[in-house]
Amino acid sequence: MPAPLSVVIPTLNAAETLLGCLEALFEGLFDGLIQEVIVSDGGSDDATCAIATELGARTVSGSAGRGGQIARGCGAARAQWVLVLHADTRLQPGWAQAVAAHMTDAPDRAGYFWLRFDVAGIAPALVSRWANLRARVLGLPYGDQGLMLPRDLLVQVGGYPDLPLMEDVALARVLRGRLRPLGHIAVTSADRYVAEGWVRRGARNLWCLARYGLGADPETLARAYRRR
Repeated sequence: MPAPLSVVIPTLNAAETLLGCLEALFEGLFDGLIQEVIVSDGGSDDATCAIATELGARTVSGSAGRGGQIARGCGAARAQWVLVLHADTRLQPGWAQAVAAHMTDAPDRAGYFWLRFDVAGIAPALVSRWANLRARVLGLPYGDQGLMLPRDLLVQVGGYPDLPLMEDVALARVLRGRLRPLGHIAVTSADRYVAEGWVRRGARNLWCLARYGLGADPETLARAYRRR
């Protein structure tokens, strides 16, 4: 029987972080869990695609835009389950056991990881706690927490949203009631928070979420997000 999991990773000039993301997946390969890793690239001009190929990942290419890239990757996936990961996220040892347990215990539900940043301190601890609380109480995990779901469920809800921003929130909203924590940790990069400032970036993310919840167009939000 083929391994049950396809991993989809959207990339754009992600050479600095992709290696660590892929290396953390070896556990699932050794356990017979991963059938394929698909790197959906948006036009990188660094070594991203070379790294992906060297480590045995399949590469699909197209225009940049995370929602569209993920949708292309999911469209190319062949396994029964799909796990979407950001290139700057590393699953922690033991993740394969948690994923396998979810497949057995909740075969019709999606799952996400608990978030932790790759730096220590009060600010990263508070932001990660808020992210985990938002996911657990509001049912709104972000993409940097990873999202795993049965391919049949993904088809049932219309596929991964091809949006330039808030694609993860849009999908989480239609999956509400069918999402549960996987009970394991994904460590993600804090580089953007460090560069912008924890308060500023956190407030910016909350503002985008609030505007999207009130009906703002994702394309308009994406343009404003890029300008800042």
